[in-house]
Amino acid sequence: MTDAALEALQRLVVDVPDFPEPGVVFKDITPMLADHSAFTAVIDALATAGRDGSGTTVVDKVVGMEARGFILAAPVALALGAGFVPVRKVGKLPRETHAVSYALEYGQATLELHSDAISPGERVLLVDDVLATGGTVAATQQLVESCGGVAVGVAVLLELSFLPGRATIGDLPLHVLRTV
Repeated sequence: MTDAALEALQRLVVDVPDFPEPGVVFKDITPMLADHSAFTAVIDALATAGRDGSGTTVVDKVVGMEARGFILAAPVALALGAGFVPVRKVGKLPRETHAVSYALEYGQATLELHSDAISPGERVLLVDDVLATGGTVAATQQLVESCGGVAVGVAVLLELSFLPGRATIGDLPLHVLRTV
């Protein structure tokens, strides 16, 4: 990861206490997104998770989880020359889907993926903003595998080290730009 990406995250991610509910400290990434240089550095750093040591792209698709994962995964997919696939909250996709329900840090959720979004054998990078409990990543990995895809790694801006995200995702390779 570049120093520019780490500096951008340290400087431009704002803690918002008690959002969306009391006791949760929300990591607001919108100031980083509004800064072109910072956003570019972060996308470049996230895209390294989809390349091998020689810089060759090793993924066919990049999956972004609703909603902030969309903002990050789509430009990562462009940087890698790969397709982008959205994973949405239940009821948001118009065609046949696979669905997985899971626990969040502060509730329950169900995610869906179009059944034909990923072909069998395609290599997939999962991209999201924050790794907290790991439930969203684990659910997304299940969705990818339900299509026959292979999750080859996950890239996130921030890992909340005081929550069990890393343990939840097991041996799925994890690329983190900043641990808090």
